[in-house]
Amino acid sequence: MNTGGFDVVELRRRALLGQLQTAEVNLRAGLHQHGMDAGVRAHLERALAHIREAYIAVNEQTRVRPVQELADQLTRVEQMQAELRAQQALADPSSPSIHV
Repeated sequence: MNTGGFDVVELRRRALLGQLQTAEVNLRAGLHQHGMDAGVRAHLERALAHIREAYIAVNEQTRVRPVQELADQLTRVEQMQAELRAQQALADPSSPSIHV
C-alpha cells in the first residue's frame, strides 16, 4: 500500500475512534438522567459495553470477543448483580418486612 493510502486508512480509523468516543460520552450522559426506566438503563449499559469493545478493537487493532460472547458475559454479570441485591435485601434489617 502506498503512503497516501495508509494515511487515508489512518485518518478513517482516527475518525471512527472519535465517533466511538462521542457515542460513549453521550451514552454516559444518558445513564445519569433521573427517572429512567430500568429497561432503558439496561439497554444503555449494554450499548456502552459494546461501544467500549469496538473502541478497543479499532484502537488496538486486535481481535476482541465476539458479540454473542460479550452479550453472554454481560447477562451473567447482570444475574450476579441481581443475586447480590437479593442477598443484601435479605440481610438488611432496615428493609421493610411483611411481619411488621
